[in-house]
Amino acid sequence: MWRAAAALAPSAALPQPGERVAVVGCGTSWFIAMSYAVAREQRGHGITDAFAGSEYPASREYDRVVAISRSGTTTEIIDLLTALPAQRTVLITAVGDSPAAALADEVVELSFADEQSVVQTRFATTALALLRAGLGDDIDQLAAACADALAQPVDDLLDAEQVTFVGRGPAVGLACEAALKTREAAQFWAESYPAMDYRHGPIAIAQPGRLVWSLGEPPAGLADEVARTGARFVHHDLDPLAALVVAQRFAVALAARRGLDPDRPRSLTRSVILA
Repeated sequence: MWRAAAALAPSAALPQPGERVAVVGCGTSWFIAMSYAVAREQRGHGITDAFAGSEYPASREYDRVVAISRSGTTTEIIDLLTALPAQRTVLITAVGDSPAAALADEVVELSFADEQSVVQTRFATTALALLRAGLGDDIDQLAAACADALAQPVDDLLDAEQVTFVGRGPAVGLACEAALKTREAAQFWAESYPAMDYRHGPIAIAQPGRLVWSLGEPPAGLADEVARTGARFVHHDLDPLAALVVAQRFAVALAARRGLDPDRPRSLTRSVILA
């Protein structure tokens, strides 16, 4: 799916170098937007801001607003697209004939990455693969890293009583997403922080029986500091997007261990549609 998305990138209405861009989403899509925004700025493509759909600053002007919505029915995204008639809008979605698609100026449809689960996994990672392809990243290499992620053992992590995900740069958003997956699928206590900021308070909860899980290369010395608390430090030598797949598998395995259905969590629906 990542390779299929990369093949679409040259013809998709993705942000161009030099444009001022906003990327918006809700829940998982917001965290994917966060990751892309940092990656785009780091590569020198231009100012890129990420917002939750409900928190978009209406007073700002952008050359392009990219909205991510798997279903295209999320209320906050529909409201935002309705309120932005003067700005160029692009929707990345799995459903090309959705209400949000009817409002966006341009639509990038990833129907091949849609999923039946309430909990997003493959659509979200495929959307980010598409956006990273637009930045010139080698998605074949990224897909190969994902194959490694599918082979990583997770069973030895399932006895943990708590997990904190950390990351730097584009991995901060992915750490947020890993924690969200763990909360959604397994109803499990999971947190997320920028890796450098983890020392500024959150490390106080680290102790034996808990995990501190770094997506991407951790800051120097952090693994040793975590080890001194008795917590277990987890890191896979993978691109953070591939490392997110390991965390997704951890969440699914943890749900199974706890007798839960990871595809249909309590209190959640596939899309949040407000009256």
